[in-house]
Amino acid sequence: MIDPAQRPLLFLDVDGTLLPYGGANLPSTLEQWGQWQHVSNPQLAKLVPAHGSRLLAMPCDLMWATAWMHDANEVIAPLLRLPRLPVVDLPDAPEEDETGVLHWKTRTLVETAAGRPFAWVDDEISDLDRAWVEAQHPGQALLHRVDSATGLTDTDLALLDAWVQNVAGAA
Repeated sequence: MIDPAQRPLLFLDVDGTLLPYGGANLPSTLEQWGQWQHVSNPQLAKLVPAHGSRLLAMPCDLMWATAWMHDANEVIAPLLRLPRLPVVDLPDAPEEDETGVLHWKTRTLVETAAGRPFAWVDDEISDLDRAWVEAQHPGQALLHRVDSATGLTDTDLALLDAWVQNVAGAA
């Protein structure tokens, strides 16, 4: 049995990751983002319910790492048949992402992991984030970027599962 303190964490993003953008008109105001994060968003039909069971089968602790914050448990989790998951206490997302700047989630995810191995799946991870995590995080880490147009694929899930299985087996 894996020591819970060493069980890998898997940080899950929603927009562009579990919920692909592919052809969507993305919100541009805070009000529109509020509507986007509601059960009435027609884009939610793009979620793949089978992803929930595949994520739950991995020997890791799942956590939301998304601007959806607790809304992910209210809207996304039921559609993926996931239980309520812990939510990383992220800072507010910037109105616009800056090129060449550490992602707004990176520091908080490393702090939350507190030395535990973790995988982070997101559509906005950069080489700068990878280098910073490698320098600042003492444990194993996988920062896996997905294509926001297609979101998480079977190939991405297989890669994440293999990494988690490998880390969990080494514990």
